[in-house]
Amino acid sequence: MSIIDSQLLPRTATVNDAGVLSIGGVAVAAMAEQFGTPLYVYDEEHLRNRCREAVAAFGKDRVIYATKAFLCGAMARLAHEEGLLLDVATGGELFAALHAGVLGERCVLHGNNKSVEELRAAITARVQHIVVDSFDELDRIEKLHSEGLPAPRVQLRITPGVHVDTHDYVATGQDDSKFGFNLNNGDAMRAIQRAQASAAVELVGIHCHIGSNVLSVANFADACAVMVNLFLSVDLPELTLGGGLGVAYTNGETAPSMSEWADVLKRATSAIPAEKKVFVEPGRSIVATAGLTVYEVGTVKSIDGIRTYISVDGGMSDNPRPMMYGSAYEAFDPARTSADRTEHVRIVGKHCESGDIVINDALVAPNVQPGDLLVTPVTGAYGHSMASNYNKVPRPAVVFVANGAAREVVRRETLEDLVRFDI
Repeated sequence: MSIIDSQLLPRTATVNDAGVLSIGGVAVAAMAEQFGTPLYVYDEEHLRNRCREAVAAFGKDRVIYATKAFLCGAMARLAHEEGLLLDVATGGELFAALHAGVLGERCVLHGNNKSVEELRAAITARVQHIVVDSFDELDRIEKLHSEGLPAPRVQLRITPGVHVDTHDYVATGQDDSKFGFNLNNGDAMRAIQRAQASAAVELVGIHCHIGSNVLSVANFADACAVMVNLFLSVDLPELTLGGGLGVAYTNGETAPSMSEWADVLKRATSAIPAEKKVFVEPGRSIVATAGLTVYEVGTVKSIDGIRTYISVDGGMSDNPRPMMYGSAYEAFDPARTSADRTEHVRIVGKHCESGDIVINDALVAPNVQPGDLLVTPVTGAYGHSMASNYNKVPRPAVVFVANGAAREVVRRETLEDLVRFDI
């Protein structure tokens, strides 16, 4: 039988005897009826538990949530309330975090091409530190310092030359990368020496990030070994071992737990003196499985001898990952969650692109009809944050659900929103 694997569902998910799926005590169909589709649904208890697991594994004020995975005001506040710092990669993400009430000192600014305006905003907000990515960025900070801005706390992003088993587009630790100072060609040491000699920055540490959705903890151990050796040689107070912990997206797939990841990093950093600070930056692993996307089926088109196409009311505008990375997902009818999925179909979106494919070869229960709902689980990371208005499709609402109540935390865009910037 091919019933949806429960590990892919949010933690408060329940299925009654009739096969009806509820999250946080609320039926998915009821949320679709109230808020419309497509709809991003997040299990708030799941989100909070993952934050708490990370803090328990790595320590207070050592976990920096990578907001690029999923950011809105409600998520920024939730992560902050649970004791996480926030990693923001642009001035826009920084603005969103500050607007949500998070103090600048609880934020870390990333980015491979920070503008002068973004750096000025971060320094003015007194962020925890800026992760400097290039010599040009050091030039910009020095110019801002010459204009009277205080010297910010900075870490230098180091490219350790470690290759990982993930998609090329989300691998970041290899020598051929747009990110960071290359260790193997000497740029990293030149950057460290320059920052140590500069009055415009307070160099507090080094940072690395090897890639996203990494499923082998051995890859983290390899990067740690390189970074720990460098860290011990330069005698700085802080080391950040960037995120990348992967999650399971499909039946049968497995991923390391938060505690397994922590055990690997703790062993790899055991030589670091206790007074030094080691940070981590989980993103996807905090939010991915907490979220799912609810669609309504619009058309079912069977082509004899070829395949059946099921078209839903969203697609690449609410989840571009299948097009960008060939990412795989599962799908099921939340009214028939326990049903055996025996029919092979291609689930596609409503956009004017043949490549607008949600799931290339999906298993679904028999006899899917227009008007049925389909759910794709594990969409809590990089769905909302990568959503677009392609074909002028309004972006979905975001709902947090807990204790029998669902609340809209990001409203659905309207047609008027699509033209509000026109002049």
